[in-house]
Amino acid sequence: MQKRILVLGAGGFIGKRLVNALAADDWALPIAGVRVLPAAAPGTEHRVLDATRESDLNQALAGVDAVVNCVAGNSASIIESARALSAAAARAPASPRVVHLSTMSVYGDVSGSVDEGAALRPELGPYAAAKIAAEQAAVGYPNTVILRPGCVYGPGSPQWSGRIAELLMAGRLGDLAANGDGYCNLVHVDDVVRAITRSLQLPEASNAVFNLSTPDPPTWNEYLVRFARALKAVPVRRISPRRLKIEAKLLAPPLKIVEMALRIGRLRWRVPPPIPPSLLKLMQQEIKLDVRRAEAQLGLRWISLDVGLKDTAGWYLRDQSG
Repeated sequence: MQKRILVLGAGGFIGKRLVNALAADDWALPIAGVRVLPAAAPGTEHRVLDATRESDLNQALAGVDAVVNCVAGNSASIIESARALSAAAARAPASPRVVHLSTMSVYGDVSGSVDEGAALRPELGPYAAAKIAAEQAAVGYPNTVILRPGCVYGPGSPQWSGRIAELLMAGRLGDLAANGDGYCNLVHVDDVVRAITRSLQLPEASNAVFNLSTPDPPTWNEYLVRFARALKAVPVRRISPRRLKIEAKLLAPPLKIVEMALRIGRLRWRVPPPIPPSLLKLMQQEIKLDVRRAEAQLGLRWISLDVGLKDTAGWYLRDQSG
């Protein structure tokens, strides 16, 4: 008998990929939780809801066996959706399994190998603080699995694939020398989807936390150079520290303001993506996610970087030409 899986944030990058994967599997029947009903949505049930409102979730959880929280957005949305879901799930008669997507940002700016028992630290900013608060809300409901992915890349990834590809093609990123020697904890979106699926299927995963990342992450320089080659954006430029300072200090603030103004005005004009100081700081952080628990308990085996980059570069080039 098929399990009915409600996916919150189904209109986002990971949510869409998950809904499609569940729809292709015999054991699951996905229900897409969205704020606005898509114009064309054949073959998938949709429930229109505001994931930050407990009353909406009380109704949406009717007849549902499990819930996946892929809600993105601002800090308030991240925290409020986790609190509302925890409260609604606690009231649901079926006691549904909840899979909550968090992030490696909750570990802060530590270095070295980090497992799931490490302290959570908010010093990376409002996003990290919001994700920590959301995790604290999520564990208030006992039948919860928390996933902490690294940088989720792959076809459709706006942040770690689309933005990076655009910057590589423009020659604004490349070999960053010492500024790119930190570890890039990449995880392919399909590996995240598999982790979610197995977290839904395995009873023993309840109340567990799992890091998700390729187990031997490349440095950021290695990722950027290999991705550039997959995109045929060669020769790969050496980006000087002076150039990076200009990007982060002078160009990033006005570009970010324009980007936010266009989003608020719902305008589709394209502006070059900013390279903020937070991204450059991440590219120097020598943190490696310890993923042995996910391998042992969820049985995960990871998509190789060569395969993932070829797949991702093909998607980006097709998207640009189409």
